[in-house]
Amino acid sequence: MKIHSIEVFVVEFPLIEPFVISYASYDSMPSVIVKLTTEDGWVGYGEGVADEHVTGESVESVFQIITKTLAPQLIGQNPMNLEKIHDVMNKAILGAPTAKAAIDIACYDVVGKALHVPAYVLLGGRYHEKFPITHVLSIDTPEKMAASAEDRVAKGYTSFKMKVGYDVADDVARIKAVSDRVGNKAAIRVDVNQGWQSAAKTLQALDALKNVALDWLEQPVVAEDIDALAEVKAKSSTPIMADEALVGFKQMREIIAKRAADKVNIKLMKCGGMYPAAKLAAMAEMAGIDCQVGSMVESSVGSAAGFHVAFSKKSISSVELTGPLKFSKDIGNLHYDVPFIQLNEKAGLGVDVNEDILHALTVYSKEVK
Repeated sequence: MKIHSIEVFVVEFPLIEPFVISYASYDSMPSVIVKLTTEDGWVGYGEGVADEHVTGESVESVFQIITKTLAPQLIGQNPMNLEKIHDVMNKAILGAPTAKAAIDIACYDVVGKALHVPAYVLLGGRYHEKFPITHVLSIDTPEKMAASAEDRVAKGYTSFKMKVGYDVADDVARIKAVSDRVGNKAAIRVDVNQGWQSAAKTLQALDALKNVALDWLEQPVVAEDIDALAEVKAKSSTPIMADEALVGFKQMREIIAKRAADKVNIKLMKCGGMYPAAKLAAMAEMAGIDCQVGSMVESSVGSAAGFHVAFSKKSISSVELTGPLKFSKDIGNLHYDVPFIQLNEKAGLGVDVNEDILHALTVYSKEVK
């Protein structure tokens, strides 16, 4: 089996409502879709959703890196050889994990289809049967966030990830409002997206929240300051999750060495795809650190890839992959049994891609042979 062509599409996924986090607000979600075709006609799809604040990549840079740097090096390679595929990509360019993730995911999809097995089989087989879906609450007023949480509880959700990260006092008010409304009915997880910046501000916020039960607090300090993350963990009883602080193996080694987190949020877009994500999960398991697979708000393609990693690993205990539920139009048919997700047994990613919708949402594209 050899790669014959790689087609790259820049698309805009329309959101049902704006997605607001500490450093950005999105009315639609830009994404890069990869269509990989082998010489014997097998087709696999991958996806890369870039975030300049996390990996330094943009949609435009991902498109250019794939079409000009990665794809020409990969034509003729066997997509089954994932270790070699990543070695070729890593030698071609430093970093660029989102671009590499799009290729990696397409390889898993096409290999799974060719072997007639789900992608999770290629990662060690299935461990989990299902995961509860965690609803993500975008930043809004305390009352609106509390009302949204209450509405989701009525629909069967049992956990929430609250986006905060503006002003500490305002964020405390948001968290307390949601806790007062649904705290005894659902687990509350708070994602600051680096917004509180320092250990001092974070500890101040946690002191104000000492009567609120939080499942965990995610990335309150700037990504580069793993020492600050370790300080918060040492001085607080609230479990601490590293997200933006964890990009790849180098950061995982530092987090482990400094005992800087109780839990890590592994994202395929940050680490380079399914293959390195599985390696990060193994590193975390050896260090006794719990794992989650998170999202950059991908479509059915990228979200399915994350689920396959999560379902295959014992050390991954939670998922936050709800991008398809936020889109008014998607290119794939990943199925959610709200409030749970259960993977099907179809080959590859198990997602059927509607090429008519793909082309309708495409802003520009290019094929490399």
